[in-house]
This record gives sequence, structure tokens and C-alpha cells, in this order.
Amino acid sequence: MKILRSKQPVSEPVALPDVSELVHLAVRGAGWIPAKVLERGPDALVLAVTVRMRKLTPEQLEKLIVEFSSARGRVRLRGTVVSQDAGSPELITLGAPRSVEVLQEREYVRIRSARPVLVYAARDGMRVQSFTVDVSGGGLLLAGPDTLAVGDELTFQLTITPGVTPVSGKGRVVRIDPQGRRAVEFDSISDLDRRRLVRFIFECQRNERRRGLEGDDHRG
Repeated sequence: MKILRSKQPVSEPVALPDVSELVHLAVRGAGWIPAKVLERGPDALVLAVTVRMRKLTPEQLEKLIVEFSSARGRVRLRGTVVSQDAGSPELITLGAPRSVEVLQEREYVRIRSARPVLVYAARDGMRVQSFTVDVSGGGLLLAGPDTLAVGDELTFQLTITPGVTPVSGKGRVVRIDPQGRRAVEFDSISDLDRRRLVRFIFECQRNERRRGLEGDDHRG
């Protein structure tokens, strides 16, 4: 399979999803459809829809939007969209992709997720095992410890997948809510770890959407 190349050059570099990365397609009249990146070139993406679907109409192809998560938030792309093969409607090529918007929601998407995290308070060096209430690419909401005050700096090690190296970095307590939970904003985190965290969040969202679709199917 060869990538189709657009005759119109891309005026400036555009953030594109990686090969094998999961994305979502906004299709008029069909909602959000999950897909996976098969090939990535300088001016085209080949995508494989991961659910059964009908062949899209020319209007649907023209208005189609590709959405994925990056370190900056959720990125939405448009371009010249054609079916890769008339006999394989699940294969779609996006030529000359361009960014139409980045949804940052104060920089990053936030999800509810209880994950173990080790916290080291900079003030006294105390090590405390806690867990997250929610996470985003820009910070955490911690269940504790109650020894942390607003303004305290800390180092954290967040386990997003058991047996895999934790996401680590430094942060600062910016808020304590009425339940005593500590909102931590990242001050320092590597690009690699931020990407890992954003992809974890995106995967959680994808699984949540899938559970919702399966629930609708059972009710139907």
C-alpha cells in the first residue's frame, strides 16, 4: 500500500499522530468513529477504521475531522480526504493535513482515574504513598497527604501501568478542596513522560466511549 501524496505542499509543519496511534474521526451524521494510523508521510496519513462502517459519502469525506491527543492537548486535523480503496471503505487517506484547532481545556484533558503515586515533599523529604483522584497532562488531584500545604513543592512518581516505569516529575500544590484533596500543577516533566500520560488519558477516554457504545448495543 502506498501513501497518496498531495500536489499542494504543506505551508508549515503540522503535528501529526504516530504510526499505530489511535485517533477518532468526526463524521457528519455518524458521530465519532475510532481509527488507527497505518502510515504517516510528510503530507498524508493512511487511517484504518477499527469498526464496521459503510462507505462514506463525498460530503462526509469533505467534512471529516481527525482528532488525536498530543502533549499540547487534543488536536483536530482536516485535509483532502479520499477513500483508499473503493473495496475497502475502512481505509481512508487524509492528504495535505492541516490543524484546525487545538482543544486545551486549560492545556490538557482531565479524567477521573485512581492510580498509585509516590510523593516526596521537598520541604521535609518525607515519602508518602497516595493515589490520584483525577489526572491530566498538566497536573494531578491527589487524595493526600494532609501534610501538604498550598505552595509546597514536591516530586512524584505516578504508576499508570503496573510493571512499567512510572511517570515522574516535579510539581506544586496549588489548591486544597473541601474534601482535603491536593491539586498539584506540574512544574517539571519530560516530554516523553508527558506524552505517555496524555496517551494514557486518551486510551481511558477511548475505553469509556467503547463501554458506552456496548451499553447502547445491549439496550438496543
